[in-house]
Amino acid sequence: MSLRGEKTKQDIREKAYQLFAEKGFKDVTMKDICELTGLSRGGLYRHYESTGQIFLEIVNDFSNRQKSEVFTKMEQHIPAAAILEELLSRYANEMMDFENSISLAIYEFYSNPAISKEENSVKKQYEISKSTWIELIRYGIDRKEFYPVDPESIFHVIIFAYQGVRMYSRLMRMDKDIPTQIINEIKRLLLPEEVPYEK
Repeated sequence: MSLRGEKTKQDIREKAYQLFAEKGFKDVTMKDICELTGLSRGGLYRHYESTGQIFLEIVNDFSNRQKSEVFTKMEQHIPAAAILEELLSRYANEMMDFENSISLAIYEFYSNPAISKEENSVKKQYEISKSTWIELIRYGIDRKEFYPVDPESIFHVIIFAYQGVRMYSRLMRMDKDIPTQIINEIKRLLLPEEVPYEK
């Protein structure tokens, strides 16, 4: 695909993300996406066949981008504490961005019985995120920056706390201190006091 075609697809995904965050998955139509992007129906269908296809690319992009960023930083020998700080800061910002969550859309999409198990990549996304976090935690343990914890257990604390806040924020008013409390507790579980690192 040409660079122009890729740019158009990226623009479609960015605009569609806004709609999924606002309306969930089931209430977003291809017509809605056409209106927001300014594309004709033919122009949109030239790139995507359905809202489901667009949504899957959005979810896949997020997981693959995070994995690539983390592994690149580890290959560059960036301190584990610095990588952790950046990730948790991003998670905190996303948890506090109550209006821009696609957690409800994720639930609606993957709980649809019409989606086959082959198409249901929630498990794949979970595994990508799990492998990324486990490798980062092991990296931090090997460098003596993190406590010698069970990486899988820490991953579960992180991912389910993060997703829980994202989901609940769509259903009820959330105390803005909650993300900070979660992030601080994760740091307490991993970091012996304050681990100094060079930025």
